[in-house]
Amino acid sequence: MADPSTDAPPGPLPSHVHTPVLLEEVLGYLNVQPNGRYVDATIDGGGHATAILRASAPDGAVLGIDRDPDLPAALRETLAPEIRSGRLKVVVGSFRDLSEILLAEGFGPADGLLVDLGLSSHHLDRSGRGFTYGRNEPLDMRFDPTGGDASAADLLARLDARELTEMFRTYGEERFASRIARSVVAQRRTAPIRTSEDLLQIVERSLPPNTRWRASRHAARIFQALRIAVNDELAAVEEMLPQALAALAPGGRFVAISFHSLEDRMIKRFLKEQQQAGRVRLLTKKPIQASQQEIASNSRAASAKLRAAERI
Repeated sequence: MADPSTDAPPGPLPSHVHTPVLLEEVLGYLNVQPNGRYVDATIDGGGHATAILRASAPDGAVLGIDRDPDLPAALRETLAPEIRSGRLKVVVGSFRDLSEILLAEGFGPADGLLVDLGLSSHHLDRSGRGFTYGRNEPLDMRFDPTGGDASAADLLARLDARELTEMFRTYGEERFASRIARSVVAQRRTAPIRTSEDLLQIVERSLPPNTRWRASRHAARIFQALRIAVNDELAAVEEMLPQALAALAPGGRFVAISFHSLEDRMIKRFLKEQQQAGRVRLLTKKPIQASQQEIASNSRAASAKLRAAERI
C-alpha cells in the first residue's frame, strides 16, 4: 500500500476549494495513480475531488456525486476548467443509488471510491436550513430541499413522544432523550417548533439544572439525531456499501470517512464481513484519525474516522 504520508497533492489547493479532512490520508489509501478513474460519492465542496484530479494527472477522471443540488451547481462554476477538460463530471444524486448513477454515466469500474459522510461547511454555514443550533434558521435539515421528504419541523410536529425518544436515543445517543421528547410534545401544544432557536430552547429547559451548562453538547446530539432521521442517513449508508464495493475494479480502493459512531460501526462491520468472505483486504485495522496539527487548523476534523479496504 502507498504510504499516505507521502501522497499529498503538490502545493496547496486553489483558494476557491474548501479544505477537506484527512486529505493526505485519503490520497494515500486510495492509492491515486496517473490516469486512474475515481468516484467521489459525496463531492461536497470539491476539495477531495480536486486533489484526486491533481494526483491522477494528466488523464485521470473523477465522477462527483452529491445529494444537495446546490453543491454540484456551485462546483460547475468553481471547477469549470476541470469539467470542460472532461476529467470531472458532477451529478446530483444520492449514493444510495450509486449503481444506477454509475451505469447512467458509463463510469466504471473505478480504481477508487471515496465517501465522506461529514456534514459540509455549506450546510452549517450557508445553507440556511437549520442544521446547527448556532444559527437561528428554519428547521428544514433536508440535504435535498427540492424533494418531497418531511423536514425537521415536520417530524417534530407529528412524531409522538415515544417516537421522538427513540429517534433522539438511537441516532443521537442522548441521555435525556425522553425528557426532551416530552418537552417537544408539550411545546407544540401551544406553538409550532419552526426554528433552530426554538429547538435549542426546548433542549436547554429540558435538562436537569446541574447539566444545563453543557446544553450545547446535548443540543448537538439532538440536532444530529433529527438530521439523520430527516435524510434517512443510516439506511442510505447501508444500501451504498455493497454498491461501492461492486463499483470497484479488482485492486480498487474503497475509503470511507465517518463522523459519528453509528456510521463508523456500520462501515467497520461491513468491511469485516467482506474480508471474511474473501472479497476485500483491509487496509486499516483501526480507524485513521486526524493529527493534532490538522485538528488545530480545522476543529471539524476532530471526530473524523477513516477506514479503507482493497477489493480482491
